[in-house]
Amino acid sequence: MTPEPPLPIVGVGAIVVRDGRLLVIKRGQPPFEGHWSVPGGRLEFGETLAEGAVRELEEETGLRGTAEGLCGIAERFSDRGHIVIHDYWVDVPDGQPAVAGDDAADVAWVDRSELAALARVPRLDEFLESNGVLDRMR
Repeated sequence: MTPEPPLPIVGVGAIVVRDGRLLVIKRGQPPFEGHWSVPGGRLEFGETLAEGAVRELEEETGLRGTAEGLCGIAERFSDRGHIVIHDYWVDVPDGQPAVAGDDAADVAWVDRSELAALARVPRLDEFLESNGVLDRMR
């Protein structure tokens, strides 16, 4: 009998744009260690998707925010399996410093040209373009 494939992994992410700049983190762990992405990770049992996005934001950047609505859904297939990522628009009040934490090696606020100069996780550009994130950036 063939074993059943594993269930998809549910991921969450935070899309934070302030003053035309996108908040990104440099991944400190595999997969894609050293590449830049938006803050995010696995959904934990007992939390909503929006709560997970806000929690991941705080764990990776120290920033506290409020989920404002779904930005988009990304699907990825890797050696870890099928990952379905729900990215939420998150509002972060001014005055909070962003500091790398958890599995983030660094954190930055970037405009479009600065983002283009970074080594990014695969398909990040496609997601940002198709979900209107780049339209909110300078």
